Amino acid sequence: MSERKGILSRPEYQVVYEKDALTVPMRDGARLMADLYLPKGPGPWPVLVERTPYNKETSVELTVKSPPFFASRGYAVVFQDVRGRFKSEGEFYPFRDDGWGANRDGYDTVEWLAAQKWCNGKVATMGGSYSGHTQYSLAPTAPPHLTTQFVRESVADYHDGWVYRGGALELGFGLRWAVSHTFNNETHLPAGPDGARTRGVLASAVKELPDWYRFLPLAEMPLLRGLSDWWYEWLAHPDDGPYWWQWNVSARHPDVETPIYHLGGWFDTFLQGTLDNFTGISTRARSPRARNGQRLIIGPWPHGPQNVAVSRWGDFDFGPEAVQDFNELRLPWYDYWLKGIDSGLMAEPPARIFTMGANRWQCFDTWPPRDTRDVKLYFSGGRASSTDSLNDGRLIDDVPRGIEGADSYLYDPADPVDTLGGSTLGSSDPGPIDQRRVEPRCLTYTSEPLATVIEVSGRVKAVLFAMSSAPDTDWVVRLCDVHPDGASRLVAEGILRARYRESAAVQRLLTPGQVYSFEVDLWSTSNVFLPGHRVRVAVTSSCFPRWDRNLNTGGPFGLEAEGRPAVNTVLRDRFRASHIVLPVRPAVAYKPVN
Repeated sequence: MSERKGILSRPEYQVVYEKDALTVPMRDGARLMADLYLPKGPGPWPVLVERTPYNKETSVELTVKSPPFFASRGYAVVFQDVRGRFKSEGEFYPFRDDGWGANRDGYDTVEWLAAQKWCNGKVATMGGSYSGHTQYSLAPTAPPHLTTQFVRESVADYHDGWVYRGGALELGFGLRWAVSHTFNNETHLPAGPDGARTRGVLASAVKELPDWYRFLPLAEMPLLRGLSDWWYEWLAHPDDGPYWWQWNVSARHPDVETPIYHLGGWFDTFLQGTLDNFTGISTRARSPRARNGQRLIIGPWPHGPQNVAVSRWGDFDFGPEAVQDFNELRLPWYDYWLKGIDSGLMAEPPARIFTMGANRWQCFDTWPPRDTRDVKLYFSGGRASSTDSLNDGRLIDDVPRGIEGADSYLYDPADPVDTLGGSTLGSSDPGPIDQRRVEPRCLTYTSEPLATVIEVSGRVKAVLFAMSSAPDTDWVVRLCDVHPDGASRLVAEGILRARYRESAAVQRLLTPGQVYSFEVDLWSTSNVFLPGHRVRVAVTSSCFPRWDRNLNTGGPFGLEAEGRPAVNTVLRDRFRASHIVLPVRPAVAYKPVN
């Protein structure tokens, strides 16, 4: 252990700490460095560990004061730099060494911690985002001393949920993540003059990312060559397949034996992964203890632990019930599984869901709720007189009667529609931003003002009967709650790259001018559309820089330098009735919310 000791003091805490105290050996000989925060007293204690690529010395867990909070309540806390990051040895290759591969860094860390004299043999994990990945990837390896986990905002499928979405590259998040985290990993950059030049280039690139988002061809961007070559391997594998299956958490749900509390947000970029892991492990885990030991909370939050304590996001405030204390939320979970302290948490329904619009919490036995029914709302012509858009069409509850009906627009990849809020990370301010600033460039279909409440809770999808003048294009669909003052609050959104309409693993280009059926996954939500509000669906072909621009050529992904405009057409007639499918629950009496 290090000889550097001190006192980390807060008015309510007093915790002895030792920094850089741990050198944790892995099975291949690599040494991973960790910081240890010990409670006062003789011990031993249960251990909470975060494995992070974001620097153990500046972890977001420090921002939310996890060490003093938990150490003052009788927990040892450990933050570890994952392989190849900051002070830990080895090569950083995202996802590769944290789970069930040749190296099992998570497993080795848990078992090493359990053997230390200050540990009572019970180890739990903490953290979110990539530190959520390190937890979800650890769980299927089933270390004997892993007792429980609390996972904030992470994924089940790294292809469709982290790097890609509906076949489109998560450019805004992915490129920012790759560049910024290559730059800040200074101890692993080249030394000498070459290293200084590299750091200078990366520092400039971090500041100039809006320009780099437009760089073409994507796969020839020079910034990360020889530094983070995994980025180019991601670009070389746009299709789902064996490259991505090697890390797919969903495929390993039957191997999980650990109780897990899953936390997510309606405006988190990893929302669906959180939901899929909860649902999949609840139904497929190896043991009844694990299946019954899953819990879920989803709030109206974007990505990050600090955000659970905030009620206002974007242009809307979800009220005081949305505010949670992150550490107080976690404490009963750890107390139950690590200390046997029963606060009644396990007697509550497994899924705790914040329903927007009503701005209140609901509890369910499962997710999605069992009592939903699919309701189709159809795109229609005429004017809804509701917004400034390309068509201002109507959204109706019956199939259109006409045998002809279509709306067309020009999509030019040189002039894409901007990202505006949503479940984004790094490419825009996240959250329920009022969409009226981009709707003039979209097709919209809006209902009449509602006479009664509609609660939508579950997975949302849109079915488009559409055609393009190009061999490939994108379809972006948004669901919005239109308030009486006209504000168009974003509820859910999704994208589909047309060549992946049949399968995420197999590309099928379009025949220009031919009509196809496209199913666009908008992921999930829980939202009450109140009386006087309207339901709106917006359709376009870009959301940049969140998702990369489809160049409309049908050429190989990442290798093209130029695009071309396309005329895209959405049909809305009796036989090709484009529509949105909403999971609607029985009406409940909700009070209007300002």
